Amino acid sequence: MPFTYILKSQIVQNWHYVGSCHILEDRFKQHKKGSVRSTKSKRPLKIIFSKEFGSITEAKKYENYLKSPKGYLEKKKIIEDYNFSNQPG
Repeated sequence: MPFTYILKSQIVQNWHYVGSCHILEDRFKQHKKGSVRSTKSKRPLKIIFSKEFGSITEAKKYENYLKSPKGYLEKKKIIEDYNFSNQPG
């Protein structure tokens, strides 16, 4: 099933990548191996969000939304929720 996902760099502070794909596990393996130019220098990476869709068209539409000015606040909230739930203590 198609997914939209957000990756977080574990070495570059406040760096995130938004993408979409058909098979999330396979795509994440590509990111981890360094096969994706835009994430290669940001490894290691962690998946902090994923959402499943019925079609790749829907997944890409949501990806584009999260990358748009209209979707910025939603993406920011997803990231903040992740950061809050993973605070030490």
